[in-house]
Amino acid sequence: MKKKDKLIKFTVYALSVTIIFFGTFLFTDEMLNMGADLAVLSLKMMLPISDKEYYEEAKTTTEEPTETEKTTKAEPTTTKTQTVLKNENFSATPKDIEELIKEAQKSASKDKVGGKIREKQYTNEGVTDKYSLVRMKNMNKTQVSIKEILSRKIDLSVDKDKPSVLIFHTHTTETYQILDRDFYPESFKTRTNDKGKNMVRVGEAIVEEIEKAGFSVIHDKEIHDAKYTGAYGKSRESIEAILKKHPSIQVVLDIHRDAIQDSNGTKVKPVATVKGKKAAQIMIISGCQEEGNPITNLPDWRYNLTFAVHLQEKLEELFEGITRPLYFCPRSYNMNVTHCSLLIEVGSDSNTLEEAVYTGKCIGAALTEILKEYEE
Repeated sequence: MKKKDKLIKFTVYALSVTIIFFGTFLFTDEMLNMGADLAVLSLKMMLPISDKEYYEEAKTTTEEPTETEKTTKAEPTTTKTQTVLKNENFSATPKDIEELIKEAQKSASKDKVGGKIREKQYTNEGVTDKYSLVRMKNMNKTQVSIKEILSRKIDLSVDKDKPSVLIFHTHTTETYQILDRDFYPESFKTRTNDKGKNMVRVGEAIVEEIEKAGFSVIHDKEIHDAKYTGAYGKSRESIEAILKKHPSIQVVLDIHRDAIQDSNGTKVKPVATVKGKKAAQIMIISGCQEEGNPITNLPDWRYNLTFAVHLQEKLEELFEGITRPLYFCPRSYNMNVTHCSLLIEVGSDSNTLEEAVYTGKCIGAALTEILKEYEE
């Protein structure tokens, strides 16, 4: 640190202490609190916290959320930045998907109805905590404060010249509807090896947005669920091999899609409207290790949760309504490989591929904004 910077910080600290001292006798409580805040801030600037200390501090922060945080959506602390949406081509239907739609329309009249589809925009279903733009469904005994988490930085440092993001798919063959209808055809198959129709296509949309901004991404397109049982073990092997080759990777996202249906068999389509266009709603999943649950391999879960909360906030800031409540649960999947590892469900099997790919672009755009904030 330069001498000049040290002198400035010391001066701020000394001034703050002086304000506290005289504030005790002369000033209002507001002035006293302001001085105290300045003193703490300047002291933190002079004595930066190490990574280890940061984590130790995070481990001890399990305060009970206030009733306001649990039941009231506070005023957003961020201003919406719609710069991404100013791009007129952002919501345009990709040509390959246009062709798939045209082809499906040719035989649509012959499709037999397999069951009904109903649209739903998820908002506060099952929500236990909310603050600012973030809604959470906490399935753990451990209580967390969204407000406190948002005050923390993500454990992320990005070198633009090296790969920083890995996109992969444990259930690679999961697929979507092609046509936007209120029913699904009897012939619909929920899985396909065609990478132009399954999760790989959604991953490509995410990657495209990140690469546009100049960041390097690795996209693993391998099919891991040729046998459904053992798919997470298969994808783990791929992740470890890639991280060994590219140790600079810090963000690891497993992109899936959900399958939701009512008790009567009607498929539920989670959807939001972004810039006048339908998008598949996202559910971010972040795991937890705690006493009493079976997870024992996720000791650094608070880092992942910090990333998850910030990503949800950014998605809602840019694309209001696009997320379902963040699912904070006693699961680990493969979220223990880095401090920014998450599983993300993009829509369900009743969403269209077009909606899912559009959402993929939104994920990529939101993640890009975060990467910019943490670029070295």
